Amino acid sequence: MADLLKKFGKRIRGIRKRRNWSQEQLANETGFHRNYIGMIERGERNPSLVNINIFAETFGMSISELLKFE
Repeated sequence: MADLLKKFGKRIRGIRKRRNWSQEQLANETGFHRNYIGMIERGERNPSLVNINIFAETFGMSISELLKFE
């Protein structure tokens, strides 16, 4: 499971960086705390389906698109 969390975190970080957003900006857009964003990106937290949906909506994509890991 840790590998999956790291892949998800890497995906979130990659999308955030492509948009030239800081963790602080992503936190403001999602309503999450900046520390939570960092923990997600490092694979230290297991986000709920509701939070995954918030990330997807913030990035303007579907959940399935968000979960397409490279």
